[in-house]
Amino acid sequence: MVRTGAEYIASLRDDRTVYMHGERVRDVTEHPALQGAIRSIAGLYDLAAAPENRTVMTFPSPATGAPVNMSFLMPRTPEDLVARRRAHRLWADATFGMMGRSPDHVAGFMTGFALCPDLFARDGQRFGDNVMRFHAYLRDHDLYTAYVIIPPHIDRSKPAHQQEDPHLYAGVVEERSDGIVVTGAQTLGTGAAISNEIFVSSIVPLGPGDESYALSLCVPTASPGLRMIVRRPYAETAPSVYDYPLSSRFDETDALVVFDRVFVPWERVFVYRNTALTRAQFYETPAHALGNHQAQVRFASKAQFLAGLSLRIAESIGVDKTPQTQTMLGELASYCAMAAGLVVASETECVRDPRGFVSPSATYLYANNWLQATYYQTMLTYLRELAGSGLLQVPASYKDYLNPEIAGDLERYVRSPGLKSIERTKLYKLAWDLVGSEFAGRHQQYELFYAGGRAQTTSVRVYRAFDFAAARAMVERCLAGYDLPAAPPGS
Repeated sequence: MVRTGAEYIASLRDDRTVYMHGERVRDVTEHPALQGAIRSIAGLYDLAAAPENRTVMTFPSPATGAPVNMSFLMPRTPEDLVARRRAHRLWADATFGMMGRSPDHVAGFMTGFALCPDLFARDGQRFGDNVMRFHAYLRDHDLYTAYVIIPPHIDRSKPAHQQEDPHLYAGVVEERSDGIVVTGAQTLGTGAAISNEIFVSSIVPLGPGDESYALSLCVPTASPGLRMIVRRPYAETAPSVYDYPLSSRFDETDALVVFDRVFVPWERVFVYRNTALTRAQFYETPAHALGNHQAQVRFASKAQFLAGLSLRIAESIGVDKTPQTQTMLGELASYCAMAAGLVVASETECVRDPRGFVSPSATYLYANNWLQATYYQTMLTYLRELAGSGLLQVPASYKDYLNPEIAGDLERYVRSPGLKSIERTKLYKLAWDLVGSEFAGRHQQYELFYAGGRAQTTSVRVYRAFDFAAARAMVERCLAGYDLPAAPPGS
């Protein structure tokens, strides 16, 4: 099935435990600080359910024949990867690339797991069928899954089992015949408060002694004993969509997810007390590649939006034809082309596994991670330079235009050639929400550290994925093609 937005919203009324500002949120769908993001996700579901988008957004369920979301497609050909990309892009464009954890993100990870059930039966584990069944369950019910795969930031100098409290990180505290009991916490629950399911694991490497934390499982968001403590949503201080068009609609919120003796049935467990498999599930299956495929499609959409906004700002003050501006816009366009082109390259150079499935090339996806972490800051800097002090001199809120005592002043002094005051302010408030608001600051941090940071993780991943053996072989072939010149005759 493909859910509608209304069905998604109804699914959130399940007595989940969410805390904000020290108080429990009784109904997330009614809380003004969360409604904007919920409506945006609902809009994505409506977009997928629309008859005119069925070809792009759905494929027939192998189990029921009913249309299901394309993000659950198990790709067998490069064309299948293209189909997934087109569906990702339709959703990404609907939110201007601002929602990094839309429902199709973790769906990519769960699909990647289902492509390699044998891995989850390795080393005496018995969970290969679980990942297949759970993928089908998410697919056929069109569920929104968030994930928490990073332990709390407490003492990174010590492994999990040497922390001062053995129950800081989410780990198993009891094994039963029908399942396990989990206690502790994990982060960074982006979108968790407005999701249906939460995938719990650790992408941070675990070592000997950390077996209790070496888990992979899914729990319903409303599970007894599970509580979420969300950071302050940026939407709650936005006077209107006009004043903060991004913050008010696309802030997914991040949450600390606490497990207080949460029971998990065995059928929802994918890895149990195995540190090697906890790591391998991400990198020895297509999970990380498919998740990053969606993430880079989203980033390409966001980059295009940023380039377009930079152009509109330049046009608003009449500098779009100057060589300096066109140089900056040309560089922004180059970043856009690289971001989109690397996604296409990852599909064209896809990797086929023994079961006949394909996954995007990690080399190109991780190169895009590096681009994302390295050049997003540059792109924002160009937008700031183009907008100049105009970003700072805008009315406090839309209410200024409703006051006849000052509305005339604004119409006279706050305008641009071809743009009335209300239109100019609308444009510059949009730019501010992308470069200067709290929402903007969170997004800068997100794009920088999505893949672990430029120097720490991203470059190393590209190094490991790149075919240096072929590059080295080229050099050896070149060196083998010549030698010392022969001595001249008679010398």
